[in-house]
Amino acid sequence: MQPNVGGYDRLGRLAVGSVLLVVAVAGYAGFVRLAVGPLPQALTAVLLALVGVVLLVTAATRRCPLNSVAGVDTCERG
Repeated sequence: MQPNVGGYDRLGRLAVGSVLLVVAVAGYAGFVRLAVGPLPQALTAVLLALVGVVLLVTAATRRCPLNSVAGVDTCERG
């Protein structure tokens, strides 16, 4: 599988993934209120953590399966 995440896309994934992970940990610990509608606090924190980890992993590996399915390639090739 070829890398398909690069440049600003990768930086954005690193930034947003890191922020989501920090907010999820703070929410799970009870420092931030994350409960949305019928979703309880802990479930919302776990979901945010999962999204954050996925973004960090796709940024680190430079490969995103959803980009492949959608035909999106932001990786610069010289």
